[in-house]
Amino acid sequence: MNSPVYQTLILGGGFTGLFTALNLAHEHYPRSVILIDKDDRFCFKPLLYEYCTGEMDAEQVVPRFEKLLKDSGVIFVQDAVQSIELHQRAVKLTSGTTYNYSNLVLALGSVTGYFHVEGARENALPLRTQEDAIALDRKLRDCMQRATQIEDAEQRRKLLTVAVIGAGASGVEMAGTLADLLPHWYEALGGNSQEIRVVLLNHSKEILEGDINHYLREIAEQELKKRAVPVEFIFGAEATAIYPDAVEYKRDDKTETLPASAIIWTTGTNTHPLIKDLPISQENRDHHGRPFVTTTMQLLDFPEVFAGGDCAAIKDNSLPPTAQVAYQQGNAIAHNLKAMALGQQLKPAEVNLRGTLLKLGIDNSVANIFDRFQIEGEIGHLIRQGTYLELLPTPVHDFKVTSDWLKDEIFHRHMHSGEAIETAVKVAGVIGGVVVGAIIAKKLLNMVTDDQKSQPQLQRG
Repeated sequence: MNSPVYQTLILGGGFTGLFTALNLAHEHYPRSVILIDKDDRFCFKPLLYEYCTGEMDAEQVVPRFEKLLKDSGVIFVQDAVQSIELHQRAVKLTSGTTYNYSNLVLALGSVTGYFHVEGARENALPLRTQEDAIALDRKLRDCMQRATQIEDAEQRRKLLTVAVIGAGASGVEMAGTLADLLPHWYEALGGNSQEIRVVLLNHSKEILEGDINHYLREIAEQELKKRAVPVEFIFGAEATAIYPDAVEYKRDDKTETLPASAIIWTTGTNTHPLIKDLPISQENRDHHGRPFVTTTMQLLDFPEVFAGGDCAAIKDNSLPPTAQVAYQQGNAIAHNLKAMALGQQLKPAEVNLRGTLLKLGIDNSVANIFDRFQIEGEIGHLIRQGTYLELLPTPVHDFKVTSDWLKDEIFHRHMHSGEAIETAVKVAGVIGGVVVGAIIAKKLLNMVTDDQKSQPQLQRG
């Protein structure tokens, strides 16, 4: 069926798409808004590690769009996009439905890039969605359960070796988390936790090369070596094939093999195929195939179409593919959509990078504040959590998740001591840490204007 023309379609419910929709609702946008995503849940990707470890649950990390958009006026459609016809101003879905639009927002994100490595797509495990997290959890637990039933040391060693491919931010966070988590899991099964191996395999000679987190390289390496089992590094290694129980890689012109039953792929992304298929010339794309947009986030040849996050590139202004960038771009796109609808002047999107956050293990992170100083350890962990809690979509969800997290952080972790004084000191320390984390988080990622802060504020402390 064909829908009314005067409506705005948002393709993709990641940070850019969801926050565009929520900001439009908050701004009382005068046109209908339809958000389309193939999944029924928003995935807060920076907190997927906490979902894997059980530190946070599904309602906190992967809430349903239906709940997030309740009473917003935004229509949610769960369906996959089949094609985008920019000249006809139409989007066709796999269900057969076609939507026409007056304005379109491209926020489809990126896809996992396997770079033609043999067997990578079939045998390696990514971590980008809730389904990925569930599959990874199942695989790791299965390997450890089988290891407890095997007497052969070599077979057991293979089952207990986890290979993480890629030492960018995702690989570093994954390796650090698993190096703390898996020994605990295996010990609970009656195994020797020191048999667990977490190996970080990287093409370059150092971790975080070319990454926005490169300032944290030295701290990250030190912390990864301090985990419950130290993370092992294999540098200068190019993965050439991924098998069900091994990684083949080339180093110093020699082909080597690392036996491992769980292989996690964190080494890169590709531009979404639908974005590559758009009728946009190569000169209007960057070297990744992403279309260039104006400073107001519009496609060069199609000003009625906005794009953000991993679907867009701004000439001579390279931005990292992070949540804080996508969040701010969603805010800017919403502002300009309303301005366009009302015949007002559009404004350039201003994206301010206020630092980076890196998880380096259970309850251990480092916060890089404005590239000037770093805070690590448990306080770094609290800052990271506080910052991401500030980014949670919708006031109700923000308040509920923060409340649940505080309750768990204080009572479940710190109320086990039999001595009242010791318990009181621990609780006070946690609350103080949360206050510090929340204050610095506010300064680190203060991405919304005062008039947007109609959210109920949780009193921390």
